[in-house]
Amino acid sequence: MKWDEIAELHPGRFVLVEAIKASSNNRLRQLEDLAVIQEYDNPQIAWNGYKHFHKLHPTRELYVFHTSRSDVEVVEEFFSGVRQRTGR
Repeated sequence: MKWDEIAELHPGRFVLVEAIKASSNNRLRQLEDLAVIQEYDNPQIAWNGYKHFHKLHPTRELYVFHTSRSDVEVVEEFFSGVRQRTGR
């Protein structure tokens, strides 16, 4: 589904989406085909939903957006350090 269709179907909502088809160009991730997984009223609950689904499916390309956005291009950030878990 295209972003404009999602925004029209879920106005004023936060949506957890999966990128079905995407491409990268000059560090911009262009999301061409998306699937809505869940919709939310609250951004914190949306973020919790993202973390839950990402933990279950870490290889899926998931995002949370508010449908007031006109587009869903994402700037790619590459991590080049060492991650260390805390003792929690």
